[in-house]
This record gives sequence, structure tokens and C-alpha cells, in this order.
Amino acid sequence: MSIYQKFCKETLDEQGGLKSIQIEYPVNFNFGYDVVDAIAGESPEKRAMVWCNTENQERIFTFSDIKKYSNQMANVFKNAGIGRGDRVMLVLKRHYEYWFAAVALHKLGAVMIPATHMLTVNDLVYRLKAAKVKAIVCTGQDEVPGKIKDALCRAGMTARLWCVQGKAEGFEDLTAAMQTASGELERIETLATDPMMLYFTSGTTGYPKGVIHDHTYPLAHIVTAKYWHQAEDGGLHFTVAETGWAKASWGKIYGQWLVGSAVMVYDFDNFEPKQLTHIINRYGVTSFCAPPTVYRYLVRKGIPEMPTLKHASTAGEMLAPEVFRKFTELTGLPLCEGYGQTETTLLLANFKGKTPVEGSMGTVSPFYQIELRGKDGRPVPDGEIGEVVIVPPENGKQPGVFTAYLDHEEQYNYVWRDGVYHTGDAAYMDENGLYWFHGRFDDIIKTGGFRVGPYEIENVLMEHPAVVECSVVGVPDPLRGQAIKAVIVLGGCYRPSKELELEIKEFCNRKLAEYKWIRIVEFVEEMPKTISGKIQKNVLRNG
Repeated sequence: MSIYQKFCKETLDEQGGLKSIQIEYPVNFNFGYDVVDAIAGESPEKRAMVWCNTENQERIFTFSDIKKYSNQMANVFKNAGIGRGDRVMLVLKRHYEYWFAAVALHKLGAVMIPATHMLTVNDLVYRLKAAKVKAIVCTGQDEVPGKIKDALCRAGMTARLWCVQGKAEGFEDLTAAMQTASGELERIETLATDPMMLYFTSGTTGYPKGVIHDHTYPLAHIVTAKYWHQAEDGGLHFTVAETGWAKASWGKIYGQWLVGSAVMVYDFDNFEPKQLTHIINRYGVTSFCAPPTVYRYLVRKGIPEMPTLKHASTAGEMLAPEVFRKFTELTGLPLCEGYGQTETTLLLANFKGKTPVEGSMGTVSPFYQIELRGKDGRPVPDGEIGEVVIVPPENGKQPGVFTAYLDHEEQYNYVWRDGVYHTGDAAYMDENGLYWFHGRFDDIIKTGGFRVGPYEIENVLMEHPAVVECSVVGVPDPLRGQAIKAVIVLGGCYRPSKELELEIKEFCNRKLAEYKWIRIVEFVEEMPKTISGKIQKNVLRNG
């Protein structure tokens, strides 16, 4: 029996798909003690993580190892005065120390703040001040220690500083400190409702919001790992994500360990498609998840046979139908799309037991009650575009949904207006009960009395060979209210021209209903993006 079954009751259909699931946990549930240490006690040699890097270094960690090293790190933190409720930032790329640190902080009841090494000094200043960070653990690479010291200076703050995989002036060597720390740790009492994690979203407008999750968050990822990623007990799951992003929580630790799967971690800086497939085959990866960008590269560069791979999934951005079809044709594996937010866990997906449909977000997770609602707050008829909202259970507590925005109660109350959580994302449900994504609800284009989602037009644009990246927005138009504008980044051998603009318009408009026709095309060298790579449509609209 996988350990996740201690914390939930699930009902399956004849195909092994999930019909219903109910999470059950003690009031003091803590992933560090109740999952990691529990597995280490029952199966100490069970594989937890396979790690390698571009320098051909390799480490394989058992759950017994994770328990020991997380305890050592927890004791280092504890001796430095880090305790329940203290906020600690981790800037650790894909270094294996991230997993020790995450579990250590959970055990102490401290609040973990994952952050990417790509943050600028200004980005760091904002986060340090907003979160009142007490300590930072960072990589010694990519000039990160220098940026952190500069940011603390500009913020007028001090913090306890540790460094791994490299030494830096003013930072303690955490690896050396661990060697003299005890591998034993007496359980520190925490509550399931205590804050566990603080993620800064990369919102497309305004400053990033601090999203707080409590200790029930890992349990909500049981559905993510078992029924979307289809990670297996004894298998090896590989999600391509840096630890600074929420995608790492979705695919590199919680749900996977709960269902008994080890995680594959490849510590790299520059993405190389052939290297990823080499890792999959070398280590026998059984399930794989990556953003569409990775699959686009894989399809272009050619995909070798991957005999151990049983399942592939994707999320995070638009996936061109051509890529979906080509990947399936080359591997025999359909790509299973999924959808959720930093504020939530997996909300909709192509789940186990159901045949994935190209381009669809799939069906609602049985873990959530989802509705599509219009601007008036009422459910929309099937086939019409509405905002994805979460209706909480009768007791009001929904594990997996964030508990607060950092110091922004008004904003939190706004997204929870009318008794439901407003995702701000638009979708429609077809006659088969499948959901189709249409971008941000506020990005819906109203043209000539029709409502148009940018996503479907962007999907067609991506089929043109000249288009590498695109974004569709509505711009003011005296006749239609809004006209549809396509902003396009061209491939290397293409150059902007009136002829190409006309060609792209005709290519797309032949495939679109007249009210969805592209009226304006603008070529740009690059898109305005947030730090996490989300295109800032508000900048394009106002540009």
C-alpha cells in the first residue's frame, strides 16, 4: 500500500479513473514527518530521488537519506534560531540540497519561499521586504550570493545566509555545517493549518502576489501525481522545472513521493532536447511532464525511442495541435494536458482512465467542484465561455487552495467574492463534458457583439511555419468595439514584410469564423514577459 492511501478515500471507475476522493489527515499533519520519515521507517532503502548534472555527477538518494539529511539541515537551522513561522528563502536551482531544505523547513514549521536564481536585485529587494525574510539558502553559482547581498543592502535588512555548491563571502557553508549536525530530530509540533509555503506569483499586472499555502497542500497533489502524471509506485517521474517555480511542487516532490514514485532531477542551465531524452533512457524514466516549449523542441529535433516511458503530460502554455499530433505519432504516447494555478493544485486535466483529446484541458478533478460563470456571477450554458471558479465544500475548507495573499486581505477577499474562488481564467465546456481553455477571463475579446478567446486564434497562428511565438489581444476599434490584433515573433529565416503579414492573415482567417478574423498584425523581436515567462497581454494592448 502506498502511503498516500493513509490520507485519502478514493473511489475508482472500471477503467481505473478517479470518481471521487476525500482527503483525511490529522490536525498536526506534516509532510516531513508523516510522509518522508514514515516511508523511511517502513522502507528505508526505497528510492526517493535520482539526481545528475551536466558534469556527469550522479547521486541516488533513498528515503532514509532524505530523512537523515533533512534532519541535519533542520538542526543547523534550528541552532541558528529558525523556527515555526519564520520565513526562509531558497534559491537553489535544481541542486539536490533543495529537497533536504524543503523537508527540513517543513519539519521546523518554518515557511519556505522558493525563488528562481534568475531574479534581478530589484526582484529580490521586493520579495525580501514583502516577506520579511529571516534567512536565505542559495546556490553559489550564477553570482546569486552577490545579488542577495546587494538586495539586502538596498532593502536595509539583514538575514542569516547559507550557501551550497560553492562558497561565498558572508555566507556560511551549509554542507560543512550539516556534517557536524545530528541526523536525529525530535518531532516539533506543527498544525496542518500552519503556513508552509509562500510563492510569489508572476502576475501579468502589478507587483507579484505572495501566495500562502498550508501543510495540507502536499496532500492535494495526490491527484496531480497519480491521476494526471500517472507516476507509479517504484517508478521514476521526471518533471522539467526549476525549484523556484510552483511547477516543482507539482512534479518534483509532494505527490510523487506520496504515491511511492522516485523523482528524476537533472541539474542543468541550458536546455538541450537530446540531453533530456538521454536522461530519460539512461535512468529509465517512466513518466514525464514538461511545458509545451520542451515538446516543440523535441518534435523539431527528432525523438529517439524511449522504451521505459509510459506517460507524458504538459501544462503552462499553449500547445500547438501539430506538436501534439507529431509527439504522439513518434512515441505512441498522447500528451495529457492539465490546468491549475499557483493558488491551487490541479483543477482540470486529461486524467487516467480517459482518452486524451488534443487541445482540451480535459475534465474536472474530482477533488474540486468547478463551475463556469459569467460576469453576472451565474453559471453559463454549456458551450459558452465562462470564468473557471471553485465552489468550496460545505465545511468551507478546500485543501490545495491557498489560504491567503501576503498582506493583501482585500485582494484575497476579492478573488473569493460571492462565496467562490475566481481563477480569472476563461474556458467553455463542450457537449462531451470536456473543457477548453480561452485565456484570462479579462483577456476575452468582445468584437462585433461576439466574445472571442485569444487562445483559439493563437492556436491557429502557431500552425504557420513563420510563427515562433504569438499573442492575440483586442484593441479599440470604432466599428467593432475591439479588433483582433496578432503580435508575432518570427522564426530565424523570416523577415517582417507586408507580404508576410497578408500571408499570415489569409492563412489564419481561412481557418477561422469571420468574427474571429485577425485584423491587425504586428511583428516584434520579443514579447514582453514576466520573470516566469508569461506574456504580458496588458503591455501589448496598451503598446
